[in-house]
Amino acid sequence: MGTEITLDVGGLSLTYAKNARGMDHGSLFQERDRKPVRSNQLDYDYYEREGEDPTSAEMAFERPLKDILPRLELLGFNLDRVRQEYERTAEIWRVERQSLSDDDSESLPDLMSFSEFRRFATEHPLASLDDTFVSDFDEESRITVRGRFADQAVANRIPNCNSYNTWANSERSYFGELVNILHPYSVMRLLAHGNANDNTSVVWQYGPLVDAGWATEREFISGATRREAFLIATEGSSDIHILKRALELLRPGIADFFRFIDVCERHPFPGTGNLVKFASGLVKIDVHNQIIFLLDNDAEGLDAYERLSRLPLPANMRAVMLPELEVFRTFPAQGPEGIRDSDINRKAAALECYLDLDAGEYPSAKVRWTNYKESVGVYHGALEYKKTYADEFLRQRPQAITGASYDTSKIEVILDTLLSECTAMALDQWRSAN
Repeated sequence: MGTEITLDVGGLSLTYAKNARGMDHGSLFQERDRKPVRSNQLDYDYYEREGEDPTSAEMAFERPLKDILPRLELLGFNLDRVRQEYERTAEIWRVERQSLSDDDSESLPDLMSFSEFRRFATEHPLASLDDTFVSDFDEESRITVRGRFADQAVANRIPNCNSYNTWANSERSYFGELVNILHPYSVMRLLAHGNANDNTSVVWQYGPLVDAGWATEREFISGATRREAFLIATEGSSDIHILKRALELLRPGIADFFRFIDVCERHPFPGTGNLVKFASGLVKIDVHNQIIFLLDNDAEGLDAYERLSRLPLPANMRAVMLPELEVFRTFPAQGPEGIRDSDINRKAAALECYLDLDAGEYPSAKVRWTNYKESVGVYHGALEYKKTYADEFLRQRPQAITGASYDTSKIEVILDTLLSECTAMALDQWRSAN
């Protein structure tokens, strides 16, 4: 009979392969998600009789759906993509049904809108669906299998639905047949909408396949691949150290999706001018990596951003400035007329300004105006003692961050902006390919 490997959400199989690894789902997980999970494909009586440990045969990747969600977004599976997939599926279904009909005037069922389909898919938590196996195929058994989804009029409004010829053997598996009509990751993203399935386990169990000799453990690698990860290019090495530490502390569940230029010895493209030249060269050689050019919210960054905006950046590259913040509209700034509260957005807000400027025993934070940037018509400024603020942040440990002894609100805005841009980039690439 062979051995199956499935990707399951709350006991609902979204995709499977037999006697081979099939689709690689390693990018959904991290190494910490590798663990033994009890399997219905193993004969536990055999292991007990033989006095053997089944742990190696049980190996799987397991992670709560709520923690899979941000990884799905970075892979390009946000709700906008799911909506487009659903609408395309519905349109293909209409065309095929019309082409198979002998009567051109035959009216087709009024298919669910995407909003209706989304509500249908998330109305009942997966854990609440009956998973009792029903082996008979008579009408009474079919009614039992359909359970709360027995209303045929509702099922008929779902594209690709063939509820009369179902292979389902429980209410949960019948529900799976109704909603599993898109890419499996799109279905997972749909099920993750709202909070009904937050703690539902996503399981990719490879142990039985390896134990049976159909695959090797080295085929199952966790983490984002090089093509799925995002290369973040900044103008300075300190920015890289801060961002890497911010991801480790504040977004550890997706930190493997972000890679940075190696600055162990020195930054190979220091300054905004060199960063623009670097971007121009990458455009010309047509690299396929996903690249974000992250620029400071200051005059130098604004100048570089405007120059990058004039380049024909492909779908896998984009320039992003650090976000403007209200707190920067009245920030102490030292100039020829002394210290005055000034708006430092797009003038002097380097990455260090987004750190906790009250942490440590340092003088009150201020920027100092330096040179006039004629290309953008504003003065450029720099945060005084910015290295001390950076060093203080790099010394932080998770317990200080979670204990609220260090204010991470501004740096979290940067991370949210970065995630939003990366998600949009992944979606743009899918659109360009489809």
